Amino acid sequence: MTNAASATAAPGQMTHREIMEALTGLLLAMFVAMLSSTVVSNALPAIVTDLHGSQTGYTWVVVATLLTMTATTPIWGKLADLFSKKILVQAALVIFSVGSVVAAAAPTMGVLIGARAFQGLGVGGLTALVQVVIASMVPPRERGRYSGYIGAVFATATVSGPLLGGLIVDSPMGWRGCFVVGIPIAALAFVVLQKTLHLPTIKREVRIDYLGATLIMAGISLILVWVSLAGTNFDWISATSAALVAGSLALIGGALWVEARVASEPVIPLRLFRDRTTSLATAASVMVGVAMFGATVYLSQYFQLARGMSPTEAGLMSVAMVGGLLVSSIVSGRVITRTGLWKRWLVGGMVFVIVGIALLGTIDATTSLWVVGGYMALTGIGLGATMQNLVLSVQNNVAVQDLGAASSVVAMFRSIGGSAGVAALGAVLAHQVTSGVKDGITALVKAGKISQEQLAAMQHSTGDIPRLADLPAPIRALYEASFGDAVGHLFLVAVPFAVVALVCVVFIKEVPLRTSHGPVAPAESGEEAGEETGLEAAR
Repeated sequence: MTNAASATAAPGQMTHREIMEALTGLLLAMFVAMLSSTVVSNALPAIVTDLHGSQTGYTWVVVATLLTMTATTPIWGKLADLFSKKILVQAALVIFSVGSVVAAAAPTMGVLIGARAFQGLGVGGLTALVQVVIASMVPPRERGRYSGYIGAVFATATVSGPLLGGLIVDSPMGWRGCFVVGIPIAALAFVVLQKTLHLPTIKREVRIDYLGATLIMAGISLILVWVSLAGTNFDWISATSAALVAGSLALIGGALWVEARVASEPVIPLRLFRDRTTSLATAASVMVGVAMFGATVYLSQYFQLARGMSPTEAGLMSVAMVGGLLVSSIVSGRVITRTGLWKRWLVGGMVFVIVGIALLGTIDATTSLWVVGGYMALTGIGLGATMQNLVLSVQNNVAVQDLGAASSVVAMFRSIGGSAGVAALGAVLAHQVTSGVKDGITALVKAGKISQEQLAAMQHSTGDIPRLADLPAPIRALYEASFGDAVGHLFLVAVPFAVVALVCVVFIKEVPLRTSHGPVAPAESGEEAGEETGLEAAR
C-alpha cells in the first residue's frame, strides 16, 4: 500500500516525485528560518560592542524575533485555511528577506531590534506554513517518512548555524554577514516553490478575525515581555510585573471571548480543544518547549564559559544532541509510516528526554566531555521521536478545514513554552552564577588570593558576559565552576516540565493514521468519531 502510494497518487493528490520536488523548496524555507536564529548566536557579543548596546539590547535582539514569531504563528495558520498556501509561504520568504536586509544595514541597536521583529513575522510564517503545506500534500499515514527530512533540516541548521556564524563574524563580512547569508537561500526557496508547488486553492468567503488576532498578539507579547525582562530590568514580584501579568491576562481573556462569541472565522477555533488529543498534545508541547529550549539553549554558554571553548568548538559539541535527534526523527518517521502507530514513539521519546535531562542535571565544570556528549545524545534521541510526532498526532485528528489552525496552535504553544523557559531559566542561571561568584570572591579575598585591583576588574565584568581570557586565573576558575554548577541546576529545574509532558502523552488516545486527507470527523464530535474515521481509513 505504501509503495504504491509512492509511485502513483489518488486523483487530486501529488505523486511521490512531485512531493519531493515541492518538499525541496519547503525544506529550504524551513532551513533559512531555523538558520536565522542559530547563525546569530555567536555574533551577539560583536553586535552589542559594535553598536554600543547594553545587556538589555543583547536580550532583545533575540526576544524581538521570538515575540513576533510566536504571536503570529496562529495567524499564519489561520490564513493558510483561507488563502493560497503557496502565496503565503512566498510572502513569508519576502518578509524575512526584507527584515534581513534592514538588520544587516542597521546603524543602531534600535533599528536592529526593529528589523529582527519584522524578520520574526516571516520566520513565524515559515515555521507554521511549512508544516501545513506538507500536511496538505501528504496523507497522515505517509507523513512520517517526510517528517524525517524535517528532522534532518532541523539538525543541519542547528549544527551549521553556530559554526557558520562564528566563521562569518571572523571574516571580512563581520557580524552583518550573518543576516545576509540567509537571503540567497530564501530566494532559491521562492523560485523552487514557484515551479514545483501546485496545491488546489479552495475558494470560499474569507473573514479575517482582526480583533481576535490583535488581542492574541498583544496578550502573548505582554507575557513574553514579562518573562524576558523580569529579574533583570525589574523584580519578579513588583508593580511592573503585576501590571504586565494583569494586562496580559485581560487581553487573553478578551481574546478568548472574541474567539468563542464574536468571530465567525476565529484565529484559534476553540472547538479544537474539545478533542482530547489536541488539548493534551498542546499541553505537552508547552512542557516540551520549556524543557527543550529553556535548558538546552544554555549548553553553548556552558561549553564556552564553564569549559573555556571557542564558539566553533561549542558548536561542534552540539553534534551529539543533534545527531541523536536526526537519527531518531528519521527512524521513527519511517517506522510510523510503515505501521501507522505513533503513540509508542511519543511515550518512549519523552522517557528518553526525562532521562537525558536528569543526567545533564548532574554535570559541572569538571564532567568528562564524553559523558556530557552521551547525555546530550540521549536527550536528542527523545526530542527527535517527540517534536514532529506531536504535531502529527493533532493533524491526524482534526477536520481538514482546521488543519492549518491546529498545526499552528501546537507550534505556537511550543514556542511560548520555549520562550518562557529561556527567559525564566535565564533568570535562575543569572541568580545562581551571581550567588556562586559572590560567595567565591568573598572567600578569595579573605584568603588573600586576589587583590583589590583584580576584584574591581571582576565587578566591572559582572554586568555582561565576561571574556574569560581577560580574567585573573583565580577568578576565571571561580567563574567556570559557578557557571558549570548553575547550568547543571537548570536541567534539574527542567525535569518536572518533561515529566508533565510525559503524563500528557500517556493519556493521548492513539488513532491509527489515515491513509487519505479526508473526510475526517470534525473535532466537535469528539475523539471517538475521529478514531472511527481513522480505523476505517486504515483498513
